[in-house]
Amino acid sequence: MCETQNYYRNKFAVVTGAASGVGLALTETILSYGAERIVLADVNEANLAGEVARLNSAHSGQALGVRCDVTNEEEVKGMIEQAAEFCVGRIDFLFNNAGAGFAGKFEEQGNGDWGKAFALNFYGAVYGIRAVLPIMRAQGSGHIVNVISGIAFYPMAYQTMYSATKAALNGLTLALRYEYWDENIRFTSATPGTVATAIWSVGGGDAPKGAQSPQQSARTILSGVSKNERLVLGDDTDASGVRSRFNPDAAKYADEYLLNVARKRRKGEWAV
Repeated sequence: MCETQNYYRNKFAVVTGAASGVGLALTETILSYGAERIVLADVNEANLAGEVARLNSAHSGQALGVRCDVTNEEEVKGMIEQAAEFCVGRIDFLFNNAGAGFAGKFEEQGNGDWGKAFALNFYGAVYGIRAVLPIMRAQGSGHIVNVISGIAFYPMAYQTMYSATKAALNGLTLALRYEYWDENIRFTSATPGTVATAIWSVGGGDAPKGAQSPQQSARTILSGVSKNERLVLGDDTDASGVRSRFNPDAAKYADEYLLNVARKRRKGEWAV
């Protein structure tokens, strides 16, 4: 068994946004690596029920679905309580994966829109962290993974809310990494990379040619998490974006590239 698989073997995990896309791929892969039990949390009850039934047919009794709106702190608390009960009092991993791509013109987005974006993409993770920390502290270990996006490093026009919320989540994650390091509670930020999921529909387009599958993304994320990487980058595009984003010598290229994206999007072409 490889080092990555061994990190998840006989462990207990919770994944939010788990009924589709990268979240579902994470649950499938973690179970295939030998996890003891896993809890899938999602707001889509129909998808959740179907996927949990499918997983339990292959991994009898090892998956539990909990309907949860992560924008509601009480629901998140309740979900973590149910997860702890199902997982015999232990939660080794929390993957805060629930989120959305939020697109649109800045001038047409009011405070209510911004509140909804932060509630889902930022506070949903905050609520999960708050709820699971006492459990991880009591057991003396744990790993919390917040799924961000490459857009946190390469903010794009007409996705101001997505850019801002994912950048905020990354900052939160990396600050907490050192706040809880000495308690043996690990924190990792992870970008999925360019993945063929429904998130591309927010701009009215399709996933770019060459986008990886959710399963490929999940394997990359889980490998980096097993190594306790500070920031797991889902593919070469994200890695390149991170390097150039903070390199002053690449500023001219960044301006040219992102301005081209903005102009195309202004014309209705959902360019990346």
